[in-house]
Amino acid sequence: MLTGKQKRFLRAKAHHLQPIFQVGKGGVNDNLVAQVMDALEARELIKIHVLNNCPQPADSVASELAEKTGAELVQTIGKTIVLYKESKENKQIDLP
Repeated sequence: MLTGKQKRFLRAKAHHLQPIFQVGKGGVNDNLVAQVMDALEARELIKIHVLNNCPQPADSVASELAEKTGAELVQTIGKTIVLYKESKENKQIDLP
């Protein structure tokens, strides 16, 4: 579980990132979850954009992805989700 200070630090780091995944009309499926897990292992901090044609609201997509990948939900702003998961082999971010 992240503290408020750690979430603030991660939000500042994520500000300049571009979303690398888009969730569309297919919603959250096993293929998306596997790709997000691989990206989290490589980058630790990622942004995901929820498209307008997604059948689920962004909040439920965020909680479902965080639960299935084992990641921490840093923030959800509008249709943009920020996830963080500490990498086992490729640690890049030192949390305060």
